[in-house]
Amino acid sequence: MSKRLPALSRREFFVRTLVGSAALVLAPELLAASQHRDPNVWALLSDIHLSADASMVQRGINMTDHFTQATREVLALRKRPAGVIITGDCAFNSGQSVDYEHLARLLQPLRQGQVPVYIAMGNHDNRERFRAVLEAGGAPPRPLADRQVALLPTPRVNWIILDSLEKTLSTPGLLGPEQLDWLARTLDDHPKKPTLILAHHNVGTTAKRSDLKDSEALLNIIRPRKQVKAYIYGHTHSWHVEQDPSGIHLINLPALGYVFRPEDPSGWVLATLKRRGMRLELRSMDPAHRAHGQVVELKWRAA
Repeated sequence: MSKRLPALSRREFFVRTLVGSAALVLAPELLAASQHRDPNVWALLSDIHLSADASMVQRGINMTDHFTQATREVLALRKRPAGVIITGDCAFNSGQSVDYEHLARLLQPLRQGQVPVYIAMGNHDNRERFRAVLEAGGAPPRPLADRQVALLPTPRVNWIILDSLEKTLSTPGLLGPEQLDWLARTLDDHPKKPTLILAHHNVGTTAKRSDLKDSEALLNIIRPRKQVKAYIYGHTHSWHVEQDPSGIHLINLPALGYVFRPEDPSGWVLATLKRRGMRLELRSMDPAHRAHGQVVELKWRAA
C-alpha cells in the first residue's frame, strides 16, 4: 500500500532529479504522493542547451527564455504532470559546471510545484560535472555506477532512461555492453507492462540514419521484447514520429533550445498515457508555428 509523502526538500528534489537511479527506488511512492499530479501526464523535453549566460542567443533563440517559458507552461497545465523528462544536451556546449548551476536555478519553480525532473545525458553534457552540481546533496543508489540510467514505474507504463553519452562533444553516442545487458535484464524482469525507452541519440540500422554506434544491438534487444512500445530521443533538433517495421514507435523530440532549420519547431511535447497507446501534443515556443498544437495518437503494437 502506498503512503503519502511530505513535500520534497531541496536535497530530496535534486536526488530525484535524475540523478539517475533515484527513479527506480522512489518513483512508485512519489507518483502516489500527490493528488495534484496525474500519473498519466508527462512533459518531454530535449536539447535545452542552457548556458550560464542567461542572455546567450543561438540561431536567434534565447535558450534560458525558452526553458523558463516551458516550465511555466508545464506548471500551468490543467492536469499537473507526474514528471518532466529531459533527454539530454542540458548544457550549451561542453557541459560546464556553471551551465548546470544555471539549470539548477531554473528548476526551482518545478521543485516548488512538486514536479520531479529526470534527466538523460547528451553529447554536449559532462557526466562528472553534472553529478558534481546536481548530486551535491547526496548521490542515490545506481543500477550502473558510471551511467545515468533509471527505471521509472507508473500505473500504465514503465519508463526506462538510458545514457548514450560516450564522450563530451563527440557527436556519436554509445550505450555499451554493460548498459545493454542491464536493459535486457530489466526488460525481462518486467515483461507485462508497456515500456517506453528514452535516450539522447537517434537509432537506425545504418550509420546514415543513426548517431548511436550500437543502434543495431539496441534494436536487437527491444524488437523481440513486445512490451517495448516506443523509443524516444532528441539530438537531431527536429520533431518527427515514425514506426519501426517491428511496430515500435520512434519519437524524435523537438529541441527546446535552438533549431537548425526554421521549419523545425522549438518546443516540448505533452505526453498523455492511455491504456493501449499515448497521445502526443507539440507545444511550440512560437504559437504561430505551423506545428504548434499538433497531436499524434499512437497505438501500441500487440504484445
